Amino acid sequence: MNLKDLFGLEGKVALVTGGSRGIGKMIVEGLLEAGCAKVYIVARKKEQVDATAAELGDKVIGMTGDLSQLDGIQQLADDLAAREDKLDLLVNNAGAAWGEPFKDFSEAGWDRTMDLNVKTPFFLTQKLHGLLKAAGTPERPAKVLMIASIDGMKSNPWPTYPYQASKAGLIHLTRRMAAELVGDNIIVNGIGPGAFPSEMNKAARDQEELVKRSIPSRRVGVTEDMAAGAIYLLSRAGDYVVGTTIPIDGGVVNANIGAGNFVDPSGQ
Repeated sequence: MNLKDLFGLEGKVALVTGGSRGIGKMIVEGLLEAGCAKVYIVARKKEQVDATAAELGDKVIGMTGDLSQLDGIQQLADDLAAREDKLDLLVNNAGAAWGEPFKDFSEAGWDRTMDLNVKTPFFLTQKLHGLLKAAGTPERPAKVLMIASIDGMKSNPWPTYPYQASKAGLIHLTRRMAAELVGDNIIVNGIGPGAFPSEMNKAARDQEELVKRSIPSRRVGVTEDMAAGAIYLLSRAGDYVVGTTIPIDGGVVNANIGAGNFVDPSGQ
């Protein structure tokens, strides 16, 4: 089998939540380069969705919706089912972070973060199960990719309690959902990003020189790093990887032997 067969996504239909910017957009760019026929992106802000779709070309189809609540999740699933008979690839990327001092942490911040980071990936996958099952075969299974965080793999010193808890929960949810869905020819895996410049990770975006001091690879992540990890897990190359969350972080989780001048590379 050649590399194009292993890593190509020719003709695939994908949905990327939170795909209009940041890590989601990086993954969308990778999917297009790998040959996807259509990539649906969804986010709350129509102007951002429209701008990204216009920038990336006619294979990108923009949709808007609030996925933090079940009615928004159901609406997206219904809209997609009206357009497609099957869905090859689902990337659960939409997420939220919230930080407040321990003594003052609000229920609103807790609920929004936990809902979007844990509840939404579960219920969106549930609502799209029929389309994913229709796409998957033993030879070419459908794929679900959860975007977690290295903050679910290690502690950081910032008061982002539900963010860290939710990402750890998502990593375990990935394992459990993988066990449930593999029999339907749907493979579930995850990625734990480290420092990638984005609106959510302003530290990596605005203080790159400072942040990279705490990264063994001595740099922040770029589009190619994120796209490559996603393509690996979503393509034939990753078919025998099941229920695994891979840190893409320059070694922060698994190769960091010195504290150095600590700057949390996730930016949270």
